[in-house]
Amino acid sequence: MKKIFLFSIIVGLSFSCAKKVSEENKAPKAKDQRATVVGGDSDAHGCKASAGYTWSELTKKCVRLFEAGTKLSHAEDGKTYSTVAYVIFEGNKAELFLDTQKESILLERKSEGDSWNKGDYQLIPWKGYVLKKAGKIIYTGE
Repeated sequence: MKKIFLFSIIVGLSFSCAKKVSEENKAPKAKDQRATVVGGDSDAHGCKASAGYTWSELTKKCVRLFEAGTKLSHAEDGKTYSTVAYVIFEGNKAELFLDTQKESILLERKSEGDSWNKGDYQLIPWKGYVLKKAGKIIYTGE
């Protein structure tokens, strides 16, 4: 009787250990993950996008558009949109940042009170600012 009891305990333990080993083999192994460095996203000019900085060709430095720029709200078709554009002014030049463009657009004006122009784009100082593309109002702002 003791032999049967002892034999059943040994058999039971061996099955439970085998099950644990097979479960460990089935578990996915952790991949070698590299640590992500916060703030390690500098662009070619050294601007950190994660901190909100963008390179300005006009000022030749990294700027935070929401601090240094003038905000223009989308105004096409009289509908409400969540996109915005930013403009930075310096003398008779203006740099336009659109969400649809990878690069900024440099606009120029001839004299004080005139509109800034480049190609199809025209930035008009009227009740704040109005940005037109090919004669159609696309953004307005203060």
